[in-house]
Amino acid sequence: MSILSKLILMGIILIVLVLIALLMAKQYRKVGPNEVLIISGGRKRTVIEPDGTKKKIGYRYRLGGGTFVMPFLETVDILPMAVITLNIKTPEVLTHGGVPLMAEATAQVKIDSSDNSIRLAAEQFLGLGKEGIRDVSMTILEGKMREVIGAMTVEEIFTGRHKFSAKVSEVTQSDFSRMGLGMISFALKDISDTQGYLDALGKPQISAAKRDATIAESETEKEAVIKSSEAKKEGEVARLAAEALIAKAQWENEAKKAESQVAVNQRKAQADFAYELERFRLSQEIKKEEAKVNIIEKEESIKIEELEIARREKELDSSVIKPAEARKYQIKAEAEAEEYRLQAEAKGKAEAMKLEGLAEAETVKQRGLAEADTMMKKAQAWERYNQAAVLDKYFDILPELAKAVSEPLSKVDKIVLIGGDKGLGTSKITSQVAEILAQMPEVVKTLTGVDLKKYLKEKLNPEEKEGEE
Repeated sequence: MSILSKLILMGIILIVLVLIALLMAKQYRKVGPNEVLIISGGRKRTVIEPDGTKKKIGYRYRLGGGTFVMPFLETVDILPMAVITLNIKTPEVLTHGGVPLMAEATAQVKIDSSDNSIRLAAEQFLGLGKEGIRDVSMTILEGKMREVIGAMTVEEIFTGRHKFSAKVSEVTQSDFSRMGLGMISFALKDISDTQGYLDALGKPQISAAKRDATIAESETEKEAVIKSSEAKKEGEVARLAAEALIAKAQWENEAKKAESQVAVNQRKAQADFAYELERFRLSQEIKKEEAKVNIIEKEESIKIEELEIARREKELDSSVIKPAEARKYQIKAEAEAEEYRLQAEAKGKAEAMKLEGLAEAETVKQRGLAEADTMMKKAQAWERYNQAAVLDKYFDILPELAKAVSEPLSKVDKIVLIGGDKGLGTSKITSQVAEILAQMPEVVKTLTGVDLKKYLKEKLNPEEKEGEE
């Protein structure tokens, strides 16, 4: 068998066990202490009746608590054991004397808790509930009350309510016991009639009671008057005697008050005199103490003034003198520092000017030496220059010279030419430029002594030069 098959089998078994447990738990039924579980079905049981006979029944019961009920075999019903209150009111019932009478009563009934009573009640009331028990009990009690009313006179019922209740309980017990019921209590609440018999029955007693009450009231008033007079007489005598005693006591009291007043006045005078003496003495002592206090206050005031003067001197010293001295020292130090700074600055400037003059002199000297050396070298170079070099320089500057001559014409925005006799006006401009350039050899010859025309002629026509030689 594979693991999966085993797991499936175990799951099925577990589910079956859970279902069985749930079914078992559901089949365990419980009731309260005022209820009885009646479990029908299953095997039959033998019970013994109160007369000794045996009887087989097909049910069992449980008073309060719980029990397990076999599924599919047993069924469960609940029988109430609570107390049921009954309020009974009979219609008009003829008494033993033929007087119609109505009665109201209250009773408490419940199923008896003995085994036989529970079995009887289960056979009689199972499935009816409390209402069924109430209806049956009400019917039985109402009938038994009519029975007892018909066997008694109005006077017996009126004067013996306890006896009436006992008879009803007695005649009802046998019927209740055959159904498993028990009556806990019964009480006659009220009786009434529509003919006025009860009122007439009570009138003689009421009249006699009123008569006895009037007589008793008169006797009581007479005795009250007698006793009041005697009490008044005794009270008057007592009052007079008391007044005499009061007057005597007042006289004695006045005398004692006068004596005590004299003694009080004497003591008061002595006390006043002693008070004045003591007040004067205390006044003198107070004045002495005040003088001492004034002296001490003045001494303390002088000390305070001295301390205040010292404090002010210290405050003046700390707030004026010390800051002034500090300021004086600061000013002196600043002046010395300024003097030293100026001296150092002047000395530094002098040294700087001296060094600057020396440097400048050295610079001038070096510049002069350099210029002299340059001029010397230039002179030497000019000495070595030949005409070819000079002409080379001349040719180098000719384009610049031509540019300089023609540059003014390039800056002219507009030229107005007026034609002459010969040729155009524009040819005069070019001829003038050419004339200026043609004058350059003469200018060079005049300035440098070099004859450019001759030099060029010799360079360009060497054969003519050789023929002349």
